[in-house]
Amino acid sequence: MNAWTPLLARCALALAVTASPVAVAAEAKWPAKPIRLIVPFSPGGGTDIIARTLGQKLTEQLGQNFIVDNHAGGGGTIGAELTVRANPDGYTMCLVSASYGANPALYKLPYDPVNGIAPISLLAAGPLIVVASASLKANDLKELIAQAKAKPESITYGSTGVGSLAHLVGAMLEQHTGARMLHIPYKGAGPGLTDLLGGNLQIAYYTAVAVFPHVKSGKLRALGVTTEKRVDAFPNAPAIGEVVPGFAAEHWYGLWGTPGTPKSIIDRVNKAVGVALQAPDLRERIIADGFTPAYSTPEEYRKRLEKDVARWKDVVRKANIKIDVIG
Repeated sequence: MNAWTPLLARCALALAVTASPVAVAAEAKWPAKPIRLIVPFSPGGGTDIIARTLGQKLTEQLGQNFIVDNHAGGGGTIGAELTVRANPDGYTMCLVSASYGANPALYKLPYDPVNGIAPISLLAAGPLIVVASASLKANDLKELIAQAKAKPESITYGSTGVGSLAHLVGAMLEQHTGARMLHIPYKGAGPGLTDLLGGNLQIAYYTAVAVFPHVKSGKLRALGVTTEKRVDAFPNAPAIGEVVPGFAAEHWYGLWGTPGTPKSIIDRVNKAVGVALQAPDLRERIIADGFTPAYSTPEEYRKRLEKDVARWKDVVRKANIKIDVIG
């Protein structure tokens, strides 16, 4: 320390005090312009649909437009990085899906996905459905696991791509049971669903909305759900945890903002989300997609992210899953 240190410290404090009224005034007037709601996926998908429906509700409550801005690529990492690097003034937010929690295990990220963001709220949560085609001879989960253990890689399972949530859930099931299945990655849900319906693929993990009509018609069989408990839409499909103790994984959607966003703004948006999730049309939209509205506090959402990041890092490491990295 030299003679100038105390003086410099006092100058810095004076500047902070001088600037604070401006920051406080801007914070008090928020929102004074439209809010950019980044969706790190292409238009038309589940994340995009939830974002546009929620954005309309938040617009009605807060008096400024929430404008959806799609930035697909890198498994959702490109849009997330744009949000992290934005001005922390409350005018940029990001709506992500459960794959966000798996990205730290798959990519070299230029941001901290848990402590380098401003969590706002969880929005919705639900299962992936383990569905089987007519070509699978197993009648239930126990028989599926037994066959996959007796004849490794004789059963194929499909996902929406290497490193997708469905891929990781399949890998986690193998790690919990010692079964070995052959993973077939597809570019999206459509091609895999076509092969499943045609009997060229034996099982797959999909959201409820994608497979419900096919299960109802009898073209596919629901063997189980990935959540801790059974779901009403598939009453005869057990939770995997009933057969494999300790197994549980959820698909979810969540909202977060740029790190450093004032707490008062985060709290206002969180409260608005809670009100929005009570709106009948938004609830119906979420339920129709096979999910349940899942409002949370910012800290509860942060804990969910911590849990998911740790879980998927462990699964990816054990399965030795590799994907192209960024950064």
